Amino acid sequence: MPAAVGVIETLGFPAVLAAADAMVKAGRVTLVYYDLAESGQFVVAIRGSVSEVRPAVEAGIEAAQKAFGGEVITHYIVPNPPENVESVLPIAYTEAVERFR
Repeated sequence: MPAAVGVIETLGFPAVLAAADAMVKAGRVTLVYYDLAESGQFVVAIRGSVSEVRPAVEAGIEAAQKAFGGEVITHYIVPNPPENVESVLPIAYTEAVERFR
């Protein structure tokens, strides 16, 4: 099963919360990363199969834009990231998220 990473960056916490909630409800994906990017911008990343990540990211974008003051700064999907990317960036499945896979 080809794995993918989906990332959404938003302006404001309500938008990233709405995006994260919508993504995990829209597909069989695991939230693997969340952090404050800069100046009120937040990033959330999910992992799952390519066929599940695409609709989950779309749902997350839609939900973030509907949130109060929600603004999507950027979004991106990386199908089949190589192992060296996983070892450097914080997108790997960790013990903390393993039970949600």
